[in-house]
Amino acid sequence: MTTPCDIKKRREILFHPYPEGQAEQAEVLLSGLPGLEARRSAPQTLEVAYRIGDHTLEGIETALEAQGFHLFNTLLIRLRRALIYYTEGVQLENMNEPDASARNYQAFVSAWDRQPHGDHDDTPAEWRQYR
Repeated sequence: MTTPCDIKKRREILFHPYPEGQAEQAEVLLSGLPGLEARRSAPQTLEVAYRIGDHTLEGIETALEAQGFHLFNTLLIRLRRALIYYTEGVQLENMNEPDASARNYQAFVSAWDRQPHGDHDDTPAEWRQYR
């Protein structure tokens, strides 16, 4: 079960130092989006807060790069991003999973009923005993 604290995300987006002023421009651009809060926490850092059902970090950063912003891309930052993208993607898939009561298990039950059960070893009895 997903709790409200799992749904609300607070992430940092780091911009490359050049060209200057990217964080300010991104703050203005992102603050106009519904369900997304953006504020600068450092000269090249933008802190964003969003609900996982409305936005993802991957979507936000992809949109920023499409607008011409340059993100900071060290190896550690890229690994951190990849981990966040993966975990948010898995969380979105899990949130869209139907209830257990809504699932239809009848096909599996009828297939199980048609299969033979128990010990059906066709090996002759004299081969099963080691002497």
